[in-house]
Amino acid sequence: MAEAVARPGRLKVFLGAAPGVGKTYRMLDEGRRRAVRGTDVVAAFVECHGRRLTEEKLAGLEIVPRAERTYRGSRFEEMDLQAVLERRPEVALVDELAHSVVPGGGSSKRWQEVEALLAAGIDVVTAVNIQHLESLNDVVEKITRVPQHETVPDEVVRRADEIELVDLSPEALRRRMAHGNIYAPEKVDAALSNYFRIGNLTALRELALLWLAGRVDEALQKYRAEHGIGGVWETRERVVVAITGGPEGETLIRRAARIAARSAGGDLLAVHIARSDGLAAGASASALVRQRALVEGLGGSYHSLVGDDVATALAEFARAENATQLVLGTSRRGRVERFLTGRGTGETIVGMSEDIDVHMVTHERAGSGRLLPSRRRTLPTSRLIAGPVLGLVLPFALTFLLDHTRGSLNLTSEALLFLLAVVGVACVGGVVSALVASVTASLLLNYWFIPPVGEFTIAEPNNILALVVFAVVAGTVAAAVDRSMRLSRRAARATAEAETLSSLAGSIVRGDQAVPALLERTRETFGMDSVELSADPAASEPPSARAAGEPPAHRAAGAPSAARAAGDPSAARAAGDPSVVRVRVGPGTHLVLRGRPLPASDRRVLAAFAAHVTVAVERARLAEAAAEIEPVKAADRMRTALLAAVSHDLRTPLAAGWAAIESLRASDVEFSEEDRGALLATADESMARLNRLVENLLDMSRLQAGALKLELRATDLLEVLPAALDGLPPDAPAVDTRTLERAPAVLADPPLLERVVANLLNNAARHTPPGRHVLLTASALDDRVEIRVVDRGPGIPEADRESAFVPFQRLGDTDNTTGVGLGLALSRGLAEAMGGTLTPEDTPGGGLTMTLSLPAAPALPDRPRT
Repeated sequence: MAEAVARPGRLKVFLGAAPGVGKTYRMLDEGRRRAVRGTDVVAAFVECHGRRLTEEKLAGLEIVPRAERTYRGSRFEEMDLQAVLERRPEVALVDELAHSVVPGGGSSKRWQEVEALLAAGIDVVTAVNIQHLESLNDVVEKITRVPQHETVPDEVVRRADEIELVDLSPEALRRRMAHGNIYAPEKVDAALSNYFRIGNLTALRELALLWLAGRVDEALQKYRAEHGIGGVWETRERVVVAITGGPEGETLIRRAARIAARSAGGDLLAVHIARSDGLAAGASASALVRQRALVEGLGGSYHSLVGDDVATALAEFARAENATQLVLGTSRRGRVERFLTGRGTGETIVGMSEDIDVHMVTHERAGSGRLLPSRRRTLPTSRLIAGPVLGLVLPFALTFLLDHTRGSLNLTSEALLFLLAVVGVACVGGVVSALVASVTASLLLNYWFIPPVGEFTIAEPNNILALVVFAVVAGTVAAAVDRSMRLSRRAARATAEAETLSSLAGSIVRGDQAVPALLERTRETFGMDSVELSADPAASEPPSARAAGEPPAHRAAGAPSAARAAGDPSAARAAGDPSVVRVRVGPGTHLVLRGRPLPASDRRVLAAFAAHVTVAVERARLAEAAAEIEPVKAADRMRTALLAAVSHDLRTPLAAGWAAIESLRASDVEFSEEDRGALLATADESMARLNRLVENLLDMSRLQAGALKLELRATDLLEVLPAALDGLPPDAPAVDTRTLERAPAVLADPPLLERVVANLLNNAARHTPPGRHVLLTASALDDRVEIRVVDRGPGIPEADRESAFVPFQRLGDTDNTTGVGLGLALSRGLAEAMGGTLTPEDTPGGGLTMTLSLPAAPALPDRPRT
């Protein structure tokens, strides 16, 4: 009787992004490691693909003989599932999890055989590539243009007890391919040019990492559920962090960055708001500079706003930026301070956040925000209400206490205590509240403590004087305290304005603020719906009222598509619309803001912003003027280079041809037929070289002038190949063109395409060492055809590649005997004129590959190949 299975087997999967990353090698290494520990391990099915290192790793492991099957007249080898079950090892190594099994074994897929092994209690170690997962099948096909017919359900891999990613960078994988460690040498070039392109490998690697990250998240959620850990961990966020310039800023930024980093594509936005209640007295300009650098270093963006209410400004900014999380520092205020000043920013934000999650982050020191004080009101509503109430309640409470200690204090001490109460009320509610407290305290002092007690009469003249002095001193102190608070808030506003303008000026000096960025910053700072540059007062009229041909306005984010205008060209509100503000920034140009009315104090700051915008606009105009001059300067440089280059290159073939012809015309010298032929060949070669030079110069001049005429049509590469090969020198290396037999047609001008291919082949032949050949290949990629000219020469350093395409430039500029350096420059120009590109790449194993990408043409009818 078969032994009962105590538990199902455990599955370990080695996941790779592409063939050749080393999955099978790692699987065999895992098997050998377990075998050394004494585990019974067998190789149930391992495919080495002829790779020597993999075969060496397999050596020494017990191999279960494969089952041979015949299908449609061919013989195949498959894993012998029954033999493995009968052998009953502890661990079975099974390669190629997504493989389709040849009919005859009871299963159609390799993963079904693996499940049978697991059900029998056998642990399985297997390997699979990311492109074989069922859910990613269509995505991989879009990336690589290669359909995947063998797939495995995601659930099979997800159920694995352990998944290990075998990762390798695209560059390292291509090097491994070039060294012959993956495919046979005859398949290397085709693989590198198609499936194993850098872009394909990078995309597949990202798919593997993201898929595995999702699997890790599933495992984490399972663990949390099993251990009763509640709450949700966000994985993809758009996080706004509010900073004040206080010492806690870096803590908040790093915490917000960790939240944003939980998900691919998470955004981090730091915002600093200059507040109107003066609570940012501890803010430091240098700390804000450091915190901005930290945000940008973490890949986030920094924003600076001005608003009368920090909670409202933060909530509006977060909603405008589609934020999912808002990170704030916790407040360290006590209960009394919270009662006197009202709810803090954090509590207010929580009530306004709606669907935005708010994080209150603790820190060692509490930062306090600073904002531009409002000129209309110096105290929050809570303090304006609490002040008069306290002015009535506090004197009565003090009277109650003093009445119970009557006799222990004299009248002077009692009057001073009432004066202290009045000063306290002035600090809370201002001068009006202080006057209420002063009157109340005077009456209570007269009634309860000045003889005769219990009457509003005064028996002694000295007491009358004391009471009058008390009232005057109380009112004066209250007025002084209120004025001090007003001046403090004005100073806070001035400091906030200075910080905002300093930050803006620094951005202008650094040159990192273009006009659109400045407009966006202006919109954010003043909390407007839109900001735009209007080149004409009519730019803010409805579209039907705008003059034809009016230049479009520069709009910031959030600006409406149609501009509406104000009529007054000053920094005043538009007639009939208090939410539109206009500021003149230059001749015929105005800055138009829409969203809310601006108080006079904000308009003063807006004027400074407008001055910076004026500078930016002028800088943009100067840049445009410089750009218009640059083509003229480039033409002058080319003309100078042309004259310097052709002074030698035109003279050389002319002199050689002239000397050969003069020799043949000489009557005093008898030449043999061999010598005459040599002279004629010299003259012919010189004239051909001169003709090529003149043609290149003419084509380059046509390209520079935009006068090159094209006749694009479907062109077979074999149509232009003979003429391109004829242009190679007799001693040129061989050109391998075997892969062009079935190359797709391109949309090109045949004579120009022939010139480009000839130039590229000449360049490759000149740098190919003796005994090596030049490879010419072509392959389709999406709606384009990529033609590659591959040499095995010294290559070009990446830093010097673009200089190789400069006219009259050769690598090193040391040899002037092979042309004026127009070949690559002309080839790129002709390629771009035909809608293509020409880019240099490294040849795996050494050398340079020039890739000519052209639009693919409709399929041509089959034609005889030669």
